[in-house]
Amino acid sequence: MTTFTLPFAEIGSADHARVGGKCASLGEMTQAGVAVPPGFAVTTDAYLEMLNATGLRAEIEQQLAHTDFGDVNSLERSAQAIQVRFRSHHLPPSVTQAIASSYAAMGSQMPVAVRSSATAEDLPDASFAGQQDTYLWVVGAQDVVEHVRDCWASLFTARAMKYRHDNDLGQIDVLMSVAVQKMVNSRAAGVAMTLDPLNGDRTRIVIDASYGLGELVVSGIVTPDNYSVEKVLMEVVDRKIADKHIELIPDGAAATTVERAVSDDRRKAQCLTDSEIIAVAKLAKQLERQNGCPQDVEWAFDADLPDGENLMALQSRPETVWSQKPKEKPKTSYATGMAGIVGALNNPIGARK
Repeated sequence: MTTFTLPFAEIGSADHARVGGKCASLGEMTQAGVAVPPGFAVTTDAYLEMLNATGLRAEIEQQLAHTDFGDVNSLERSAQAIQVRFRSHHLPPSVTQAIASSYAAMGSQMPVAVRSSATAEDLPDASFAGQQDTYLWVVGAQDVVEHVRDCWASLFTARAMKYRHDNDLGQIDVLMSVAVQKMVNSRAAGVAMTLDPLNGDRTRIVIDASYGLGELVVSGIVTPDNYSVEKVLMEVVDRKIADKHIELIPDGAAATTVERAVSDDRRKAQCLTDSEIIAVAKLAKQLERQNGCPQDVEWAFDADLPDGENLMALQSRPETVWSQKPKEKPKTSYATGMAGIVGALNNPIGARK
């Protein structure tokens, strides 16, 4: 059955091919009872309908046939041409109606984030995250529909096309789902890794945090606070407090987000309490256990919700650097080796078992 939208509550990991890595993760977390802002996925069925019903597939294939992926200028020209072709087409009416209906079920003027969820991203062996676009504080059905199309078009940036070419992922074969998710009025946000990204130490959870929405942390514009938590004891063992000079906050009246200077008394202050740091660490540990591998978690504290109920999971994906390296065999010390030899000499029958 062709379904153009699916609520997160009906999505699981088995739906990865239809909703991409990001939406599949949001669905898994929702079904597991993790606090996730509500929303829905625009499925790859909708993307395929866009390609086929408008003739866009043939236009893209024609452009790709004349693209030299080894020539930066040729690649950039093709990327721009394909994105122009995307924006020159309206979505098929059936897709537009499905998106508008799912959005209306959330609220006719609900501010949402519109995020890409490609089928090749958030995989343990493909570091594809961040290749496509995200749009924040989108309000109104028509704007949501247009930003879904913009997400699809961002599948064909020069950077994303080169990445797919170099990793033999194909161009048309990589499909795009889109997550439409209620915006969080974020007081503080960031990322948490369930291992130390500097050395791969899995006994630590490392958290980056700053004021406002987390996009400035993810993009590297703001140097965040950095906290290291011991994973078993759940104790903060290290902290580095940064000078957090700006924050990204929602502007409800203008239906957008704006950058604002952080006041002097907050710039060099710890942006999370110790109890909030531990709450983020526990969330990350839960998601690592749930997914069975080290995780890279995006989170936020919602200023509109009461303390204790305001920590939201925005995304959880496999960590793709250290977790893919083969584990080293433990080295046997001289003392341990000698102890084994002595034990074998004292128990020769047991040693032959």
